[in-house]
Amino acid sequence: QVQLLGSGGGLVQAGGSLRLSCAASGRTVSSYTMAWFRQAPGLEREFVAAITWNGGSTTYSDSVKGRFTISRDNDKNMVYLQMSSLRPEDTAVYSCAARPRALRYSESSQLYDYWGQGTQVTVFS
Repeated sequence: QVQLLGSGGGLVQAGGSLRLSCAASGRTVSSYTMAWFRQAPGLEREFVAAITWNGGSTTYSDSVKGRFTISRDNDKNMVYLQMSSLRPEDTAVYSCAARPRALRYSESSQLYDYWGQGTQVTVFS
């Protein structure tokens, strides 16, 4: 099975950018459909973005579409979330997740088998 390690979070002013990274080990990340979720205090975990195993297709939540970009580098066993035009409401703990690549991406966190530890993103105005 795969182990995931998320990183790259931090404190950023509204309008700024951050890039989150998710490093996979144990199995090649190309075996998995990958996604990012986030959870703000007191709220349920929320889907952010997902990408198919070969990067051929991506999907985003309406709240981040046009501002965030998910990508992957299977040779490096990495998945990324480039976040731009950040807003205070983007403040949350962001986690990467994986499911077998034979399964298309889903917006339901319950359908992902493997999770990285979260990385905190805080956007201040």
